[in-house]
Amino acid sequence: MKKLNIVRKQPNSKMCFVCGLNNSFGLKSRFFELESGELLAIFRPEEQHQGYPGRLHGGLAATILDETIGRSIMISTSDTIWGVTVEFSMRLKKPVPMDGEIRVVARTTSENRRFFEGSGEILLPDGGIAVQATGRYMKVDIEKITDFDFEEQQWGVVTMKDDPTTVDL
Repeated sequence: MKKLNIVRKQPNSKMCFVCGLNNSFGLKSRFFELESGELLAIFRPEEQHQGYPGRLHGGLAATILDETIGRSIMISTSDTIWGVTVEFSMRLKKPVPMDGEIRVVARTTSENRRFFEGSGEILLPDGGIAVQATGRYMKVDIEKITDFDFEEQQWGVVTMKDDPTTVDL
């Protein structure tokens, strides 16, 4: 494993299923930009996030990977440019246990003016890979996706007492 510094935390919102801090059914994921140019997502699954007992639901594995890869473009652009999924595929290698923090690492692998591609993994506690994914996304300004009121959606960086400053990957 390698120790990496966290460069910046990305914003959360109020009700997004993945990053919404007030969504009682959501993942409440936090996203951290790493010095390696990758994006780290961290969340703690709850009982309602399981498929088989004690295992993260495969659809939620796809959801967190898609979101993390799609957000990776914000590292090189801004918090208002989002990735809209065009293609997405994943490979389930091992079950994702529900008994602790889940870490997802993603990166942008190529980009042009309108599109980008990325890849990501859900990591096991020992650093092994449970799920791999790749995707292709269109770069779209949030104002063209929806009527997004940043204040009403509480879109912003929320500092938490347990936010890490470094991570071992």
